[in-house]
Amino acid sequence: MARKRMIQAINEALFEEMERDRKVILFGEDVEISLFGDTKGLLDRFGPAQIRNTPISETVMTGAAVGAAAAGYRPVCHLMYGNFMYTGMDSIANQAAKLRYMTGGQIKLPIVYLAVVGGGRSAGAQHSDVLHPLFMNLGGVKVIAASTPADAKGLLKAAIRDDNPVIFFQTAGRGGDAGDVPGGDFTLPIGIGDIKQEGTDVSIIAIGSMVRLAMQAAQELQAQGISAEVVDPRSLVPLDEGLILKSVAKTGRAIVVDEARLTCSAASEIAAIIAEKGFASLTAPVRRVAVPDVGMPYSPVLEKVCLPQVTDIVRVANEVCGKKVAS
Repeated sequence: MARKRMIQAINEALFEEMERDRKVILFGEDVEISLFGDTKGLLDRFGPAQIRNTPISETVMTGAAVGAAAAGYRPVCHLMYGNFMYTGMDSIANQAAKLRYMTGGQIKLPIVYLAVVGGGRSAGAQHSDVLHPLFMNLGGVKVIAASTPADAKGLLKAAIRDDNPVIFFQTAGRGGDAGDVPGGDFTLPIGIGDIKQEGTDVSIIAIGSMVRLAMQAAQELQAQGISAEVVDPRSLVPLDEGLILKSVAKTGRAIVVDEARLTCSAASEIAAIIAEKGFASLTAPVRRVAVPDVGMPYSPVLEKVCLPQVTDIVRVANEVCGKKVAS
């Protein structure tokens, strides 16, 4: 097991899967020069037969992925920033998400749509959205939000091998984070969450980049006498409801932390599931910590105000645990 950054773990997963199966192809904006570092070295190793730059046309890219998958390839369509997926939405929503159902399973669509999402870098409103709520609502696609390098590698390899379309989101603020990554053919099943830290007083269900903040908050809460359990769903479709409900049954309290905007967020869906299926376990209302319903500001100061912070999680945890919080 070696220590790697998330970008390196994703790069390693791509290398291994393209080596394992020459039907795995990768195309997208600037993938040959690897602007983000996740496709570094792939062109040198596999050549233009498997690696191709595309025009800056997300409509073409997402549609080509559907055609390539239907023809027997396993395309990885790299869309750079998640916001660019809006432009390519027709092929994802009307074709990729529906064709396997509409053909009675005659067509398999093993596509991975790969994109970087999230704020924290002053990239502006058109490069900072977190899009998983949009794709959770489609039906017919799987949605992954990995929080660690190991999870990123294991889930990306599983996504490439899946016969259904998978949306794989890289969290913008996590590419440089390091962690232990298993070597060899390491995969993780899509739809199985993980308990990142055991606790007894409150369950913090954190999504993607928010897992790191939840872990930091759990340390601060421990010093205050509150034992927080950190739950990482890892994938949002399918969602490991059983793991979440089991944690809430143990702690009796739940906070859901999401970098998406509050309205119709994954936090809202998970909170609804807890209220509907785990209500008898609750000793306090379910709380959400998410982004306000605004475009992400370019200003670093304003961006920080919009993004969930460790202090927000600690404050809400104190409130649900019945502790007075200094104003």
